[in-house]
Amino acid sequence: MDLSLRQASEKDIPFLLSLRDKTMNQYLEDVGISTTNEEHEKRICYEFAHAKIVELDNEPIGLFKATYNKDLNYWHLVQIQIDPEYQGLKIGRTLINGLIEKAAITSSKIGLSVIKTNPAQQLYLQMGFVIVKKADDEYLMELQA
Repeated sequence: MDLSLRQASEKDIPFLLSLRDKTMNQYLEDVGISTTNEEHEKRICYEFAHAKIVELDNEPIGLFKATYNKDLNYWHLVQIQIDPEYQGLKIGRTLINGLIEKAAITSSKIGLSVIKTNPAQQLYLQMGFVIVKKADDEYLMELQA
């Protein structure tokens, strides 16, 4: 199993729209957030310079997007989405562990937000993230690396 990341490009947008549709629609609809292609594109394009395509054996299977604010010494895990066909293989855990290792070098915090109905929050809790703020439809979670 050869897992790799590559920089996303505009050519990846159709894949990313399909991925977002498969991985996020249910949870967005659960909390009343729009799931139009236009809304999906806005979210995909947010921090697009940091978007990495997750590939397994050179096939795109996901998205990993994280940013670092040097002034705050803070990583933000903007998006992580793995095609449902490949979930359960510890790919998300592997990617997040890589970010935790990177953040540990500078003793950074890592933050993320997750929709309350998204079962990924269980993974984040297992990995040591804690809920630091509750909003109407999502949790803000952080981990001190």
